[in-house]
Amino acid sequence: AGSLMTTKHSQPQSTFAKSLTSTSTNAPYLKAAESTEIPSYMTKCPSNGLCSRLPPDCMTCNTNYSCVYGKPATFDCKVKPHVHCVDENNQEQENFTVNMTCQFCWQLATTDYVCTNSTNCMTVSCPRQRYNATCTVRDHIHCLGNRIFPKMLYCNWTGGYKWSTALALSITLGGFGADRFYLGQWREGLGKLFSFGGLGIWTLIDVLLIGVGYVGPADGSLYI
Repeated sequence: AGSLMTTKHSQPQSTFAKSLTSTSTNAPYLKAAESTEIPSYMTKCPSNGLCSRLPPDCMTCNTNYSCVYGKPATFDCKVKPHVHCVDENNQEQENFTVNMTCQFCWQLATTDYVCTNSTNCMTVSCPRQRYNATCTVRDHIHCLGNRIFPKMLYCNWTGGYKWSTALALSITLGGFGADRFYLGQWREGLGKLFSFGGLGIWTLIDVLLIGVGYVGPADGSLYI
């Protein structure tokens, strides 16, 4: 009888032990499944393209401390996991070099990054206001440091000058320099006045330049 009782009690224990064992063996399997997820940067990384033309988010590069600011420099780079690229001979490679200008991202030209706009800027202000913006480097540009950085930018503002008024003055009284006087460009206005609009040639040119918005207020503000 004693042996039967022992056998009856040992079965639930063995079942519980099996459940513990199965749970513990499933944990590494779940972690392995999570590790197979595609990283977010893969959406920017073309498959089997040239390694030297990959976007910066697809590679990791060593800083070249011997580079001279503003001069071309070579950096040793390596592709990130799951990224596949080739060299000029169509051979797959992981380590390669990239040529770029030795400068930090925040020192790039304004055309090389995109910044957020401010909704708190005043349209009319003197002196001209600045605002804190967050800028992101474009995908095809290589640079040193953080690719997302803060920057103080000028607000887009207007001094109250109307484009329609400037264009109307240029068409009707442009030969007397009225359009240039209106925009605050006194020297050009006097030049047109005493030359009778450059004998008409300067007048026609100003009509075109003001019409396309190339000539604006002298203070650098925007038209209304």
